[in-house]
Amino acid sequence: MVYDMDLITSLYLGFEEKVTLGRAFWGRPLTLAEKILFAHAWTAPSGKPYQRGEDYVEFGPDRVAMQDATAQMALLQFMQAGKARTAVPTTVHCDHLILAEKGAGPDLERALVSNKEVYDFLASVSSKYGIGFWKPGAGIIHQVVLENYAFPGGMMIGTDSHTPNAGGLGMLAVGVGGADAVDVMAGMAWELKFPKVIGVHLKGRLQGWASAKDIILKVAGILTVKGGTGAIVEYFGEGAETISCTGKGTVCNMGAEVGATTSLFAFDESMARYLDATGRQEVAQAARAVAECLRPDPEVYANPSAFYDQLIEIDLDALEPLLNGPFTPDLATPVSEMKAAAAKGNWPRKVEVGLIGSCTNSSYEDMARAASIARQACEKGIRVKTEFTVTPGSEQVRYTLERDGILDAFTDIGAVVLANACGPCIGQWARHRSGPEDEANTIVTSFNRNFAKRNDGNPKTHAFVASPEMVTVLALSGDLCFNPATDTLENETGEQVRLDPPVGDELPARGFDCKDPGYVEPSPDGTGIEVIVQPDSKRLQLLEPFSPNTETELKGLHLLLKAKGKCTTDHISMAGPWLRFRGHLDNISDNCFIGAINAFNGEANNVKNLLTGSYGEVPATARAYKAAGIGSIVVGDENYGEGSSREHAAMEPRHLGVRVVLVRSFARIHETNLKKQGMLALTFANPDDYDKIREDDRVDLPDLGSFAPGKPLTLVFRHADGTQDALNARHTYNAAQIAWYRAGSALNLIRRQQA
Repeated sequence: MVYDMDLITSLYLGFEEKVTLGRAFWGRPLTLAEKILFAHAWTAPSGKPYQRGEDYVEFGPDRVAMQDATAQMALLQFMQAGKARTAVPTTVHCDHLILAEKGAGPDLERALVSNKEVYDFLASVSSKYGIGFWKPGAGIIHQVVLENYAFPGGMMIGTDSHTPNAGGLGMLAVGVGGADAVDVMAGMAWELKFPKVIGVHLKGRLQGWASAKDIILKVAGILTVKGGTGAIVEYFGEGAETISCTGKGTVCNMGAEVGATTSLFAFDESMARYLDATGRQEVAQAARAVAECLRPDPEVYANPSAFYDQLIEIDLDALEPLLNGPFTPDLATPVSEMKAAAAKGNWPRKVEVGLIGSCTNSSYEDMARAASIARQACEKGIRVKTEFTVTPGSEQVRYTLERDGILDAFTDIGAVVLANACGPCIGQWARHRSGPEDEANTIVTSFNRNFAKRNDGNPKTHAFVASPEMVTVLALSGDLCFNPATDTLENETGEQVRLDPPVGDELPARGFDCKDPGYVEPSPDGTGIEVIVQPDSKRLQLLEPFSPNTETELKGLHLLLKAKGKCTTDHISMAGPWLRFRGHLDNISDNCFIGAINAFNGEANNVKNLLTGSYGEVPATARAYKAAGIGSIVVGDENYGEGSSREHAAMEPRHLGVRVVLVRSFARIHETNLKKQGMLALTFANPDDYDKIREDDRVDLPDLGSFAPGKPLTLVFRHADGTQDALNARHTYNAAQIAWYRAGSALNLIRRQQA
């Protein structure tokens, strides 16, 4: 089925003209990112050219996609917007709430019962407001989007940080918070600071054990987790042409782990082949007709350093497999250097679990290449030495894998096939361990994130990220330091055998097949559909608008938390078991900051209550301040809010009375989410001022009445000993965002404008 063909045709008809206007506007040739951005500008640009990383620009995305965990809050907000239907094509995908424990069949059956209330809510809201609904088991949102909706030169937003997966099909796809999605669904412009553009020049061709995953693992090691903040990563070069469409998706997907706004590849024949294979021949044909518009201008290829803000070159011929981790996705170690690195870091060498799949590595090609290793192992008398799980990306992929015998290759060596869902990647995993829960141990995954506690809740689990092929090998060896290029395995007869490099078809030779992909079309007229949320529900709660921020000053804010070091969205609002409360703001607020480390005592979820002088849990302390009518402030470190698009990490502090978040630096999505929810998101003018914050501080903002674009604010930290520090804080609010703040939230402003 071809979705949105009329939309795609209309966009392509005007694409060349808009690109021509874009060249005139900037007075130079354009990168691919600039072409797509210009083609989706909300209004025709005028005046001086946009400054990358400086100017806010309004865009009109082609579609919105939401996963079931974030969709709950996004749709609860959309219900307040006063709209009968979404203004752009929108989908909901049920992939986050399925707990991985026993295998695909029993896990899905249990999820349908345990999450019935939420699934019924999402299905009814979707049908009422014209939203396509993908049922539990249909697949992981980003794989389903790639298979059905992504198209070259398009623009979409999604309420998940790995939305850039669609960049593998040349689509500019950006992860956002739910409030951003509501704006677009309500027919309003979507605002984005015009990104910088990082160019990654790929030379050569992948060899031996290296795969597409290793490209982004290498890039993560170069850029670090915040090196892509405020930038689009654009891949180009002869090496890019050699990578499959789904391989390109793998690279773009994990760009979220370097903080990038999004990542993308130029249109080529690999994308056309994928469109053909997924039943979208019309889209492929239309894209070929405007192919020159779907690639950087020739001058960019000829002299890339003149057009990109940063240029990275990677020789694919020389690239070897990497393992990134533990505890951060940017610590990249070539497999040939792992023995030395593991010894130096005292990392447990025994691999307890290998996990492949997830939104980034669950395509037919990924599974086929990993299965080629599994078949070798079976033929040579080797079985896995660890627990080993396989997660297909979609029902279409799973059905085709089963038909072609690929799933059998995994089960023959002892693997368990999980549901087409996120599962262990996001902490929805009932892990089976015989040892103590807090024991140091090692797992290896083809996922993206490996922060402490991310997968299984154990802070001592050392999680390493690698390609599905390498994960399969390490599951067979049981040794983190095993190098398949040089090392051998002992089989059942005591023989030393070596595995050959993986091979696998880019696309199924017999085409994709599927009995039921899991899609439900919305009702053509939703006026008669009632959305029911029980008043006593523990899972769902209708939203009350946040109060407007009308004060000209803030006085006596209590310091709730000074977070030390990494404070990701997982630290602010944990996933795992808490996912069941994503539609109930008050209940999920009980996880607020419980993973963040208090700078004053080095402990998690243990802060001083300035009202009582005693120590307690962060949510309870925040609720005590709120009950007393006292606002609070949170102080953070570098790249605060790194990780997912989870807007609960902004809504929960807002709900609990936090008025200000002051940090050394923000991750892009989280900063925007705070703004959307009516919070003050500020950065230290002098990052060293972080050290001046004391545990007993009360805080004033005397000049809030003059809050204006480009004008710093003053925060006065009053210490318990009678002294004080007046600190300057910067912000990135423009006039429209200040209006969000004054209204109490962006949604409040939308609702007011619709009245």
